[in-house]
Amino acid sequence: MSAPVAVACEPLIRVRQLSKAFGSNRALDRVSLEIFPAEVVALLGANGAGKSTLVKILAGSQSADSGEIQVDAQPRQFNSPLSARRVGIVAVHQQINEGIAPGLSVAENLLLDELCRPDGDFWLNRKRLLERAASIAAGLGLELPLEQPIEHLGQAERQLVVLARAFALKPRLLILDEPTAALSDAEAQRLFGLIDTLRSRGVAIIYISHRLSDLQRVADRAIVLRDGQLAGEFSARQLPQALEAMLGQALEAHVYTPRAAGREVLKLRGVKLLPRTQAFDLTLHEGEVVVLTGLLGAGKSAIAEVLFGLRQPLCGSLQLDGADWRPGSPRQAIQSGVFFAAEDRAGQSLVPDFSLRRTLTLPFLERFTRGGFIRNRAEAAAVQAQVAALGIKAAGIDVPMSALSGGNQQKVVLGRWLLGEGRVLILDEPFQGVDVRARREIGQLLRDTADGRATLVICADVDEALEIADRILLVRDHAVVADYPRAGLDRAAVVAAMAGTETENSFVHVAPRSRASA
Repeated sequence: MSAPVAVACEPLIRVRQLSKAFGSNRALDRVSLEIFPAEVVALLGANGAGKSTLVKILAGSQSADSGEIQVDAQPRQFNSPLSARRVGIVAVHQQINEGIAPGLSVAENLLLDELCRPDGDFWLNRKRLLERAASIAAGLGLELPLEQPIEHLGQAERQLVVLARAFALKPRLLILDEPTAALSDAEAQRLFGLIDTLRSRGVAIIYISHRLSDLQRVADRAIVLRDGQLAGEFSARQLPQALEAMLGQALEAHVYTPRAAGREVLKLRGVKLLPRTQAFDLTLHEGEVVVLTGLLGAGKSAIAEVLFGLRQPLCGSLQLDGADWRPGSPRQAIQSGVFFAAEDRAGQSLVPDFSLRRTLTLPFLERFTRGGFIRNRAEAAAVQAQVAALGIKAAGIDVPMSALSGGNQQKVVLGRWLLGEGRVLILDEPFQGVDVRARREIGQLLRDTADGRATLVICADVDEALEIADRILLVRDHAVVADYPRAGLDRAAVVAAMAGTETENSFVHVAPRSRASA
């Protein structure tokens, strides 16, 4: 274990010998640590290391089996998130949908904590409610449709709503679990600026992320968990060593190996998504992995929804394997071999209380059914093979999905679609909540299995895009506006393109279609 990092003042939070078990799984094992005012502490750990369990205990969402939490040197017990917030501990959890209230407007979600106070009176004054919500949104520089239902927002916008509400509570300790998972580089930079402001005001921050670029930007030091135990404490300069402690081994440098594009699988011509946007073309080939990237609200997910039959384009043609094709529903898309894993894992990819086994086989149960009965042995063998191939950590294939960490849930969703013989695999932000080693394992698995299908990955994080892509397509204003070959492409160039500041000769641009062809 590395030597503790010296800090001059008294700690805000002391954790002593904290332990928590779920059945035979010991999620935390006698963990002790300290968090000081005005610092950003990166909490690192592979999927299943105990990070989410620790922050849920600190935030009052779960109780510890043993150990002690002190705030300002006073022992505290939290039996609810409200009891933690009373001493200034506020958490934004990885599962964003846990932080929103469906059926309420954006404004009401921004003010949810104030509305729930016994002395809150916003429900009597709609104008005051909207003014206060607008003030909270402005604190993050956000322009949000305050009177729309929260369900109308995309996953990234919902994440910004939850972050804005947490900031408005004026916390003493703010816990951020994968806060940039759904954000593009521009939105992440805005968040980092707000973190700097909070730190300057004496706020302590626990920051959980698998993105090394995030940690290098914000962290003052790092605390590492491995298998539920404290594995080390590191300064900001020791982040590479922290990653080694997290994984239990050195992380090998990633080597990009280009794949040759095979025959054409999917072709879009003159497709327009919204009335005032330009038409665009898109072509996907067998064997290659193509990444769609762009800023928040650029329309990346909307393109995927067209391909999966969730929405219809205003005009244009689609072809699958050379034949005209336009799915009217997800069922039709799946029957055609077009598979889609949505960004909102909890809301769109998982069924509450389903087991790992049934979650994996759900779209393809017919393969394991004979005479109306499921062939359990065949199903179990297929599931166990996928669990082994993706390195999914679970106590068994019949455990509920809720017992898995977020990263392992993501692997299950991916494994589901790899069970089928697809022609097009579309993955919307597949690396959310996945640690760096698991991310590389998933990326390698996608590339190793890419023969015979086209793979389209939606990814706002530039580093993740560069690590997996053969081609990168830039989306702006609901249209593909540029097509970049991966060879020779660097991070700065992609970021400049996303921001619209690339130089004239940086990339091969997709020429806008003429009005006649559109």
